[in-house]
Amino acid sequence: MPPPRARDLGLPFPGIPGPLNAITDVAGVTVGYTTLTDPTRDMRTGVTAIIPRGYSTVPMPVWAGQYSLNGNGELTGSHWINDAGYFIGPVCITNTHGVGAVHSGATRWMIDTYSDFFRNDHAWAMPVVGETYDGVLNDINAMFVEPQHAIAALQSAAGGPVAEGSVGGGNGMICYEFKGGTGTSSRQIAIGEATYTIGAMVQANFGIRPWLNILGYPVGRMMPEGTLLSQETGSIIVVLGTNAPLSGLSLRQIAKRAAIGIGRTGTPGGNSSGDIFLAFSTANAGPMPQHGAALQYHETLNNEWLDPLYLGAVEAVEEAVINALVAGEDTPTVKPRGRICPGIDRNALAALFQTPV
Repeated sequence: MPPPRARDLGLPFPGIPGPLNAITDVAGVTVGYTTLTDPTRDMRTGVTAIIPRGYSTVPMPVWAGQYSLNGNGELTGSHWINDAGYFIGPVCITNTHGVGAVHSGATRWMIDTYSDFFRNDHAWAMPVVGETYDGVLNDINAMFVEPQHAIAALQSAAGGPVAEGSVGGGNGMICYEFKGGTGTSSRQIAIGEATYTIGAMVQANFGIRPWLNILGYPVGRMMPEGTLLSQETGSIIVVLGTNAPLSGLSLRQIAKRAAIGIGRTGTPGGNSSGDIFLAFSTANAGPMPQHGAALQYHETLNNEWLDPLYLGAVEAVEEAVINALVAGEDTPTVKPRGRICPGIDRNALAALFQTPV
């Protein structure tokens, strides 16, 4: 049975989530994991895979924008996203030393999946791979992640409910000195005559305990036991997906709002943290540009109408981070050895919100 989520504890998050309260509420988005755990080898790591348009043997651009609050980290493919406003293929997240292996595996998956495109065109693969550092709970220097693990995560990708906490790339991650990892959430947004969905997925590995704030409560100062770090040593990758029709420029503006979402949980964006964000839209499906007509037509929402979508992005990111925390369980450390990274006390957290302010 999966652990409770933050809303199950009575935390009164604002906004209207989708049916699953997950990034997979965006139609077509699929998520898969490879989780690698072997305490006898100090192994606690993995790969998370997000396929924006689900499985297809025909590649199509995914319109996208990228923003870095603090650049102490990696997101491959981001230079092209910033220039072209799109990417093709999956988004994967792993640990810092696993980026090369995951990039190789995702490239192999793209070549095999889009085989006609790579065989008949001068095609190139530039998968999007992000990372955060799991070296406190995992022997990161052993480089356990291999290309086959990325392929397996991609092959397992599916819609429906999304597992959270110590799964996939989030397996070895710490957030505000509690066990962190993978979290997700979504919001439904009415704009004009339509209702759109925006979903967030995070690999939360950032923050120190005194910073943690949950819906206005200084939870980090109220739960000081079991701290591990003297300063920020982690990062966070945020992936935002929506079915709203947006340009690459507008999606960059959406990606920026992830900074406000994580800021609501207390972080100032520490110097050692890679706070790197990606937003994509599944709208305006069409052929690869080299196969398209000279004149292109895309629907895009008027920027003057985007404030509700910005708010939905902020709310979904905030809740996704807390969902990652709530899913955490006590986990032994590797560096330093012999300590415990605690899961947040769910009962104590729930009790805070049962008492009127």
